[in-house]
Amino acid sequence: MVRGCLVAALVLAAAPALAPRPASALEDGDLSLTVTAEVPGGATPYPREMVLLHIRGTYRAQIALEDLRQPSLPHFGWTQLGRDHWSRVTIQGQEARGFERTVAVFPQGPGRFVIDPFVHRLTIVDGGERRVVDVRSAPLPIEVAAWQGPGGPDAPEPWWLAAQDVTVTDQWEPEPEGLKLGEPARRTVTLDARGVTADALPPRPVLRTRGVLTFAGPVERQTRITPAGPVARVTYRWDVRPGVPEPITLSAISIPWFDTRARVMREAEIPARIIGGRAEKPAEAPPPPASPWRALLAGALAFGLGLGAWGLRQRRETPAARALRDLARAARRRDAAGFHAALAQAARRDPGLAAAWRADPTLGPRLAALDAALFGEGGVPVPDLRGLARDLARIRPTAAVPDALAPLDGPVPAGR
Repeated sequence: MVRGCLVAALVLAAAPALAPRPASALEDGDLSLTVTAEVPGGATPYPREMVLLHIRGTYRAQIALEDLRQPSLPHFGWTQLGRDHWSRVTIQGQEARGFERTVAVFPQGPGRFVIDPFVHRLTIVDGGERRVVDVRSAPLPIEVAAWQGPGGPDAPEPWWLAAQDVTVTDQWEPEPEGLKLGEPARRTVTLDARGVTADALPPRPVLRTRGVLTFAGPVERQTRITPAGPVARVTYRWDVRPGVPEPITLSAISIPWFDTRARVMREAEIPARIIGGRAEKPAEAPPPPASPWRALLAGALAFGLGLGAWGLRQRRETPAARALRDLARAARRRDAAGFHAALAQAARRDPGLAAAWRADPTLGPRLAALDAALFGEGGVPVPDLRGLARDLARIRPTAAVPDALAPLDGPVPAGR
């Protein structure tokens, strides 16, 4: 019985030596750990704005093992900026080990928060023996200001983006000004921002203009870690096609953001672009004839033949006949965009025919369905183009368009 009590006493006496010993058991200043907060703009941060935590340790001891334990950060998003850095320093003439880690934190809302101590667990060698020591930093209070003014972190729109710098790159392949009706182009917009992670960048903007068909592609996000903080990039892609033969302006898109260095709101812009409408290069003029009299005679003859042929063609065709042929051809190909373009061309060439189409009660809903399928938000099916083309061809103009050369051609046949 006495022997058992003696063993228990020896175990209890040895237990304190095996447990972690606090830093205060060493001489003052031998082991120290500090945490400081840095806001790049030097002001009180707003929600989602980057705050840098610098964790620095100075240790005048031989360290065998180490483990820095980070506290939970329930009110912050965070990311570590690179690896831990160890160095040799000299303090009061004595050599010491220096430790440094940088963590970027992003407060999720306004208020006063306290970051709990970081704990650096060190296994040190002292007098040929190893022992474990926990070195703690002091609690760190952080004040986060509430946004004053329109918008802000809590507003659903516009998207709140607090960054050190924002740049926009807009690339097209091919260039949009040279597109013809129905030809595709790929638009790639890249948004780069310093001082944020990729999840803080805005969602893909809406790219929609009447007369232009757009098909959105996937969104790519990535974050690159640097010693000064994260650098985020998001890439948006669209396939763009002109739906009408006339040039269309694709409007600019503004992206507001808060400059954390200057403490002011700024705007980045996806620029406006012209879709289609570039004039084709004119054909080179033929070489002049050898004799001016021959050229004059050939010109007069060509004018006379052309005038006669034009008069004969006017007897046979309505002003919109060619456009109607294009419309029927687009219907056979099931080309909704080409059908719409031919329809617009026929209406411009023969206003009387366009008025008759508008007056027909069966055509209006089908033409509206065609517009919704081409320029709506999606989900509207394309109507039967062949049936619509046949019905359009049956309609006759409500009034004949005056013809200045009709007296030269003789009486106009009935039914024109």
